[in-house]
Amino acid sequence: MSWFFKRVMVSLVMLWVIVTLVFMSIHFVPGDPVELLLSQDGGSADPATVAMIREDLGLNRPVFEQYVEKIKGLAAFDLGRSMVDETSISAEIARRLPRTLELIGMAALISLAIGLPAGIFAALRNGGVFDRVASYIAGFAQGIPVFVLGTLMILVFSQMLKLTPAGGFVAFSQQPGRHMLLLLMPALSIGIGLAAIVFRITRASTLEVLPLDYIRTARAKGLGKRRIVLHHILRNALIPVITIFALQIGTLLGGTVLVEYVFNWPGLSGMLVSGVNARDYPTVTGVILVISALFIGLNLMVDILYGLTDPRIRK
Repeated sequence: MSWFFKRVMVSLVMLWVIVTLVFMSIHFVPGDPVELLLSQDGGSADPATVAMIREDLGLNRPVFEQYVEKIKGLAAFDLGRSMVDETSISAEIARRLPRTLELIGMAALISLAIGLPAGIFAALRNGGVFDRVASYIAGFAQGIPVFVLGTLMILVFSQMLKLTPAGGFVAFSQQPGRHMLLLLMPALSIGIGLAAIVFRITRASTLEVLPLDYIRTARAKGLGKRRIVLHHILRNALIPVITIFALQIGTLLGGTVLVEYVFNWPGLSGMLVSGVNARDYPTVTGVILVISALFIGLNLMVDILYGLTDPRIRK
């Protein structure tokens, strides 16, 4: 329990550091965000309007007071309001975040369903035909950028074969079948490259485990091949796979911008791009903080999985 408590406390400290750094980066960089917002069309900002907006947003108060208010707001899950249309940033993120998580979750399931069994089978057949072919395919898939793969999928499956729509979004509650169809191609465009990474790490980790003494002992005791693979090889080979997989998922939290743009999927990344283009700093900081919190939470989950997978880590 103390091990788990330490991990939680470290995660909270990391989140506080990120909040502080993001706050400082916005308030101590040159330029006034209100003036940049009002003058982005090329004109000059009216000083009276700038002063009014600064007072409305609380930007005319001392920096430390703004920092305290920011921490209080985050504690209440309030990320403030957009400088552009005064909408609640928390409400907009709550609306968009499930779409991004759904996309990443589907891509993760696809990558695990392909990469894990293929990696184990390739390691068990090291040097065989399947191992060589799968390794070549994985190297090729890993080198294709997601936006290139997504564009090719639209060209082939939407334009040429007319099998799926080119992109868009429909709520699952309205049309479940069409929702899953629209989700399939963007998830595949992410999941194929991730599956290649999972395959390579699983294969390498399994090859390291296979010659160890306890595997030979399990075989000598007459255990079945399936039991050896599932209970002895896979469990001990999973730790590096969990590490790399979690890092890749964390990267995808902030890296789905191109995929969501190509397939017109209205997720969190599109909100971040819109906020940057509109110089909407509260929206940008809100999205960054949410992505950072998710990344830290993911790392915490990985630490817990480490402890569950290998009890020695807890000690």
